[in-house]
Amino acid sequence: MRDSPYGKFDSRELILRDELAIDRTLLANERTLLAYLRSGVALLIAGVSIIHFAEKSWFQVVGIACIPGGVITGLIGVVRHRKMSRSIYLIRRKSDGSEKENL
Repeated sequence: MRDSPYGKFDSRELILRDELAIDRTLLANERTLLAYLRSGVALLIAGVSIIHFAEKSWFQVVGIACIPGGVITGLIGVVRHRKMSRSIYLIRRKSDGSEKENL
């Protein structure tokens, strides 16, 4: 958790501004995932279209290269999203746990 950018926050000291920043980070994380998936799908579609309409062999090679590129792009997006979501969840859980202890 210390490697996380949120590791420097003490959950007992989180104020409304910090909670809202975490919410904005969560939404930005989701937007980033969607951008990765959109790019991956675009590469897949481009690869299939290039292969379908290509008349020269080098052009088909480009199309074939786009397909795994799209899959890899989507996988990278999912891995990054899960890693950041886990960090956000840990901060949120620590924050909620400390409030319950103080009540």
